[in-house]
Amino acid sequence: MALLTHLLACVFGTGSWVAINGLWVELPLLVTVLPEQWYLPSYITIIIQTANVGPLFVTLMHHFRPGLLKEVAVIYVVVSVGVVACLLLAFLWDYSSPIAGRPHSTAFLILTFFLALVDCTSSVTFLPFMMQLQPQYLTTYFIGEGLSGLIPALIALGQGSGISKCTNVTYMANITTGNETVESIAFRLETQYFPANFSTLVFFLLLTAMMLACLLAFFFLTRQPKVWEFSQQKLFTSNIVLRSFDQFSDEGAHSQLSRGYPCPKDTKGPRNILPEKASYPLTKLTFIYLLITWVSALTNGVLPSVQSYSCLPYGNTAYHLSATLSSMANPLACIVAMFLPGRSVALLGTLTMAGTAFGAYNMAMAVMSPCPLLQQSQWGDATIVLSWVLFTGTLSYVKVMAGVILRSHSHSALVWYGAVEQLGSLLGALLMFPLVNVYNFFKSADYCSLQCPT
Repeated sequence: MALLTHLLACVFGTGSWVAINGLWVELPLLVTVLPEQWYLPSYITIIIQTANVGPLFVTLMHHFRPGLLKEVAVIYVVVSVGVVACLLLAFLWDYSSPIAGRPHSTAFLILTFFLALVDCTSSVTFLPFMMQLQPQYLTTYFIGEGLSGLIPALIALGQGSGISKCTNVTYMANITTGNETVESIAFRLETQYFPANFSTLVFFLLLTAMMLACLLAFFFLTRQPKVWEFSQQKLFTSNIVLRSFDQFSDEGAHSQLSRGYPCPKDTKGPRNILPEKASYPLTKLTFIYLLITWVSALTNGVLPSVQSYSCLPYGNTAYHLSATLSSMANPLACIVAMFLPGRSVALLGTLTMAGTAFGAYNMAMAVMSPCPLLQQSQWGDATIVLSWVLFTGTLSYVKVMAGVILRSHSHSALVWYGAVEQLGSLLGALLMFPLVNVYNFFKSADYCSLQCPT
């Protein structure tokens, strides 16, 4: 039963962000068809943040009308909307209509909003629901959340999304010599995309199947004995507190806790009795929430808006490797957090600084686009890919351990975890949208036609 519950928690976690992550990895195909082209990533980013009305509504209801919403019912509605939106997107993604005299992919953008509404709301509903299970399943949930980025990335890799090559294209050029204009044949390198191994329709149907799997996993999770005991509780009741594996009595457990290892659950003596919950000072909680806000702003708002600018100057291979391997770094960081937990606030702060440094390098390369450092060198390709992997991995570890710490504090603490996570994402997106779309601060690069000084 424990293994089955781990599996169900993992599949349930994959539904948290699989739809939006699927849109990101499918971008190399979408931008070649949809009228927004390479402005599409910034449109998606701002749409995701407008969808924060969902978690905002849930959080306000939690604060002003606690117990009014039923947690299980809300999650059923949210996941069902995700299934329907994914299914509609499979058939309507390329439908466009004129807005203000210019064509826009209206169906895609509208359905993206509903998918973002589902995924954003999952931050303040899925995590608090996991409070009803034993603590070890929370890390498994985070592994599933990481897989929500990895699995679509692997599907897109098998699809051959955006794979291209440089080809010589002939064109007629007018050459003026004296008073005469002569037409001559000239050559130039252009990017030619290979046809995909399967269509975008199939890709979105696979995302629909993953959302259905999430819905089924949630159905069976609610049938677990521990969950059934609380299934009639209303949303966000503050008195739901389960025992946590990472908090122990001060007598005899401090040395093991300081190293991050749980004590055995031995009820024969008073040394290993598990308390109801852990209490943290306000300063520590504030610092953890600030870390979550900062990390979410970088990972969900700031850096995703410029990944193409930082990687495409190094070629499509570097871009695909950075997208895929960084997606793999997320669940890997969750697995590391399961076996090597680090609950030290100082450690989390240090890792946040390290992740921020990697993010700063990625941002610097995006600013220097289309001619970043080491562009014509394999060292440049390897560095940008490694930087994206370490950026994602370190900050994913911070988010997981912050969730574990807050889970041991209270049910309400996990609600606010989701709220500040979405707040950070919103702030990051609002910062980047005008820089990308209004002021054109970043310059796009076509690797095949680049002419940079050597």
